[in-house]
Formats: sequence, structure tokens, C-alpha cells
Amino acid sequence: MGRRQEPAWALGTVGLAAARERGDIDRKFQNRLTVTRSMIDRLGLEKELHGHMGCVNCLEWNSDGSVLASASDDLHVILWDPYRYKQLHNISTGHTGNIFSVKFLSEDVIATCAADGSVRARDITGGGSLLECSCHCGRVKRLAAAPDKPHLLWSAGEDGLVLQHDLRSPHRCNSDSANVLVNLLNHMGRYAEAKCLAINPRRPYQLAVGANDFYVRLYDTRMIKLARLQEMQVTAPTTRIAWERQNVRCSRAGHGDRDNNIPRAAVQYYAPGHLSMEPNEHTFPKKATTYVAFSHDGNELLVNLGSEQVYLFDINNARRPVLVESFIIQHNHGYREGETKQSPKNGTTASSSAGANGTIEQQPQLPDRVRQIKEMANELVNNGNYTSAVELYNTAIAECPDCAILYSNRAAALMRRCWSGDTYAAIKDCYKAIKLDSGHVKSHFRLAKGLMDLKRAREAHECLLYFKDKFPKHAESHAVFLLQKDINVALETMETQPDEVDEDGQSGSALERQSRSTALDYSCRFLGHCNTTTDIKEANFLGPDANFVAAGSDDGSLFIWCRKSGNIIRCLRGDESIVNCVQLHPTMFLLATSGIEAVVRLWSPRPEDGLGESRVVPEAGAAAAANQQRMRSDPFEAMLLNISFAGGTEREMHSPACRAT
Repeated sequence: MGRRQEPAWALGTVGLAAARERGDIDRKFQNRLTVTRSMIDRLGLEKELHGHMGCVNCLEWNSDGSVLASASDDLHVILWDPYRYKQLHNISTGHTGNIFSVKFLSEDVIATCAADGSVRARDITGGGSLLECSCHCGRVKRLAAAPDKPHLLWSAGEDGLVLQHDLRSPHRCNSDSANVLVNLLNHMGRYAEAKCLAINPRRPYQLAVGANDFYVRLYDTRMIKLARLQEMQVTAPTTRIAWERQNVRCSRAGHGDRDNNIPRAAVQYYAPGHLSMEPNEHTFPKKATTYVAFSHDGNELLVNLGSEQVYLFDINNARRPVLVESFIIQHNHGYREGETKQSPKNGTTASSSAGANGTIEQQPQLPDRVRQIKEMANELVNNGNYTSAVELYNTAIAECPDCAILYSNRAAALMRRCWSGDTYAAIKDCYKAIKLDSGHVKSHFRLAKGLMDLKRAREAHECLLYFKDKFPKHAESHAVFLLQKDINVALETMETQPDEVDEDGQSGSALERQSRSTALDYSCRFLGHCNTTTDIKEANFLGPDANFVAAGSDDGSLFIWCRKSGNIIRCLRGDESIVNCVQLHPTMFLLATSGIEAVVRLWSPRPEDGLGESRVVPEAGAAAAANQQRMRSDPFEAMLLNISFAGGTEREMHSPACRAT
């Protein structure tokens, strides 16, 4: 006899809760109900934990969520009972500089790193030191640990080194220590800094590293040989050692590994396409990767990019960025060779879905709700409210992801809004629309216009040539004439100008150049926060299914996005100045945040008693627009904006001193 189909109610909260009580679907219950949209809508402040005397720079839950660790500029680590809101331990770490990262290696062992360049590990109960490493000669910004290897620890330092520490063997800081996993100096140049790193929880041999640029490097550590620190005079004074370390380590800056410790197959680069394809990579404002995090299944990588947005990369299916797809190149090549226009080129002939006037005739019928959303978004575009229009198009696409006109309309709104990366995102939308309907006239034209807006005249010329050949009835329109005129002027200017030269005269090692040229593009992005003032700002998935994303902001807000639509669904006031850290409890919806204030805040879904949450930011869209403007300002102007937003001089006089980016 076949299995009886479960009723609809059994798939909801009640049914899942009942099944959990029977012990049937623990994992499914956790996935479906740990973090839901209704819970996020009720998210509010549960408790403030006081005890630190400086900025709280890092938070970490232990494996079962029974202990929350926080570390601060006051050089202390506090272990909290998150259910009773009490301190369990207040540990003086021995660091002499601001602590930037804390990690649980096991239930009884924690590790820390700090601005003093040291990495330390200690037994919580016994208080004994298990590791004291000063091999770094710059601030150490982040630690990473593998869930199945409690004896291993990795550290990322602003001296450009990623070190591997093994607690099973005694450590001495000298040139005999073969603990250098990655030396970014050898590949990026003498100014390389390692800012953050993360271990893939499902494939612990994968290590993601963020640096002071917009590339994220994914290493296969199984293929990397540990290297030794360069020779130095260990008997010299401390200041002399630091000077020699920095200068000796830079002796091969930009020339690659002497022993080929990192083969080409051991690393893959990821970067937003509009940045990685820039001919001159000296972007303003300067980009730096402040945080990287893997999804629970290990298949996606979330990146918080300083002076930019939050990006999501599919590490298994990502592709290289493309401005002109191959079918356009092939068609144009055949056209130049004198081939007949009727010969099909990879599906480039006019689609039967395009009528005589170029309108779409055979598009799937939109549901009434989605059609109404589209019409509302169109009206917002006509009124110049592009941000709200993009949000509505996002919602419509989330419900109907196979409708070409929704992508094309969103592309038009993005090109007019012009936030950082919008034009490139619009080009990706145009290609998505063309893939769904090759005869969509507006998508083809907007593609050429978007490329011209990116100042890519050659690529725009190719796409416009394809457009005029594919849609001859539109080739003589005034809009096409004006765009062609702009393209011709740009092409003539390009022919008379010399090629740009790297300002530093260095292009990195051969591995660096090759890896950058093959960098893979993002799959989603999340906009609204501001990340310019500190270089420890996090972004994390919420829930085992990674259906939501959260990050702090320079305006003191905590932003939460819907993964499916990319829209902001909750914005809360998390700090009087800046929210840096966002960490979710491993098994329940209890969110811990911290920032410039000497406070740890716990957030959870509040009761449905009709009372409002006082920390909700009512106009999240306006806050997002202000943040985008803030990120595009020059550094001095951005500093003034942040000070004014924080609320005057009284708060500034008493705020803890935290080093900015």
C-alpha cells in the first residue's frame, strides 16, 4: 500500500512541531523553523550585556550555544551564559593590543588574536596557556578553526601572512617554524594584508581568505606546502626584529613563491564582475574584504566588501563575468564575413515571440498579484523613485523567476538608480531576459546602453551592431542613432589615448595575474548597509537553509535581507555608532551583535502582544539610500557624515577609541 499523503497542515509549523515531538524530523524542523520570515518580523532587543570597557570587536558561540564569547579593546574575553545573561568568566588575555577575533577550539579551549601581532590559546577551566605565537609582524585580524580539527588554528595578519598553528606540538617563534600557509606578499606585492578567513564546514580543506582588495581567494590546503619564515636576527631588539621581518619578508614581494608552495590548481579567485574587469584596478574608494563566511552546506560564500556591497558566490557553479556573450560575437563575426543574415547563429535569429513591432506575444501570463506589482513598479520608475521600483521588481522576480520583462524592467530601474554596481547588475539582468526571450527588443538595446554607461565602448558597439542586425525595424530609431553617436565618439577617443599603466609599476606574480584574470562572478548581492569606517564588519547567513542574510553598518543599523528577493526585510538600531559583529546562535533564533559601544546585544523574536519595537528603523529604504551616498563620498566627507549621523559631539567625546579602516 502506498504512503498516505500528508495534509497541508502537516507541512506547516504545527505539523512540524508535532513531528519533532515524536522525534521524526529533528533536522527538518531545525531547517524550517529556526529562522522564518514571521520571526524576523518580530525580531527585537531581548537583553543588553554589560561588562566590557571598550569596543566589542568579536563574538563567538560555542558548538551548542550554551556559551557566548565576546572580546574587546579592553583586552578581556568575557564568557556569557546567554540564557541567564550572566558572566561565567572574565579572562585577562595578556594581549597588549585590541582583540579582533575569538574562537572556540573546543568546549574548554579558546583562541584570540589582536593588534599586538600575537595569537594566543588557553584552557578556560585550568587557565593554562596552550599557544603564544608572535610570528606575525602586523595586526592579526581574524582566526579560523575547523569543526573536526580542534588542534588546528589559522590566523590572518596585516603582514600579508596566513599562518597555521598546531596545538599538538610546542611552538617557538623563529625561522625554523614552518607555519606559513599563504604569503600574500609574494603574489600581491609588499602592501598586501590578510584581513579575514574562513574554513568550509563541509570541506575543511577549503580556506577562504580576504585581503585588502576586492578578490576572495579560495585555497585547497591539501595542495599547499607549509613554508618557513624568512631568516631574521632573533637576538636583536624587538623593534629591530619587527623591522627586519617586514623588510625581509618583502624581499620577494610580487615575484611568487620561491618553491612554488601554492600551485595554480590550489586557488580560485572570486570577485564582483564590474570590479574584476576594470582595466585599472586602483579603484576609489579603496576596497577591502572585511569578512567571509560559508553557508552551512559549504556550497556558497558570503562576502562583506568594504566600500561596496555584500556579495554571494556559488563556489560550485560560478562563471566568469561576461560583457559580450559568445553568441553576439559569433553572429557579428559571421556578419562581417558576409554571411547571410538568415543563417542561425546559436539561436540569434529573431524569436517568434517578437511580433512585427518587436513586442512580446508569447510570454507566460503573470499571476494577478505579480502583474499588479509590476504595474506599481513601472509607475514608481515613471515618478523617479527607482529604489522602491527595484524592490518591487525584486519581489515580482522572486515569485516569477522566468519572466523576461521583469528582468528587463529591473535593468532599466537599476541603470537609472546608479548605486555602486547597479549598471553591471543591469547588464546581467538584460542577459537573463534575453535568455528567457531572445526576441525581447528592449533588453537587447538596454544591454548596449548599459555597456556604454560602463564606458565599455567596444563591447557596446558589438552589442548595438547585433541589435541593428537582429531588429532592422528599430535600427533607424532616434535612440539607436544617439547611442551609436556616443559609441563612435568614445571609440575615436580610445584610439588617440595611450594604454593605461599600473601606477605602482607592479602587476603581481604570474599566479596572481592568472588568478585575477579567471576570477568568478557573484550570484546575488545585498545592498543597503555602509561599510567604510571599520575593517572588521561581518555578514552572516541566518538559519541552516541560509534563507536570510544579516550585516552591520556604519550608521549603527543591523540590516537583514531576504535571500530570495535581495530586499531589506528588517532594519534595527544596533549601536549608537557602528555595528560590526552579527552572530547567530547555532540552534535557535538568538542573534548577538556588537560594535563601537561596550555592549553586547541579544535579539530574539518578541511576543505578539501588539507592542512595537523601539529600535526598528522605520524608513529602511531611506537609510539604505543614505548609506549608498555615504560609501560614494570621499573619506573626509564620509567621516563628517558618520559623525553627524551618530548625533553630535557629546557622544563622540565619550565613545571608545576604535581604529578605523
